Amino acid sequence: MADVSRIDARGPRFAASITAVLLLVATLLSLIGVSTQRQDAVGGWSVSAASVAERVADPGFLLVLVIALLFVWGVAAPRTAPWGVLYRRAVQPRLAPPTAFEDPRPPRFAQGVGLFVTGIGLVLHLAGVPWALPIAAAMAFVAAFLNAVFGLCLGCQLYLVLQRAGLVGRRGPAAA
Repeated sequence: MADVSRIDARGPRFAASITAVLLLVATLLSLIGVSTQRQDAVGGWSVSAASVAERVADPGFLLVLVIALLFVWGVAAPRTAPWGVLYRRAVQPRLAPPTAFEDPRPPRFAQGVGLFVTGIGLVLHLAGVPWALPIAAAMAFVAAFLNAVFGLCLGCQLYLVLQRAGLVGRRGPAAA
């Protein structure tokens, strides 16, 4: 059985790389969708069933929804999440043995932060708030990009701040 109290630090960066690419595409698709939204006669945004159905069918919405579901998977069952499995089965065996390990709790928390950000964007988009979806997707993209390229996990840093405040992770210290 694998030691789940520490993980190869390269795994979350690999997952962040794929997530960043998906979020970049989602941001671009949601920007295209924003440009096609119509305002009603009084200048407000329509919340009729037809307009909600139109927003649900938006490709940007659908991709952000898939990404949010992947975040749910990463929070609920990180050992079986697709990018982690892909990393462990296809990438990690081709690399030198890991020299840096980390506590899995901060990256799991970061998945929850990604879920929160994209979830807010999805809900606001369905409610007809203009620009909510591309802004949420772009914010999540920036976080994933920073992790993938620079190893700076904003969600992990937030976890450590909350841990120091005694709000999360009381079982022991976490090192990001």
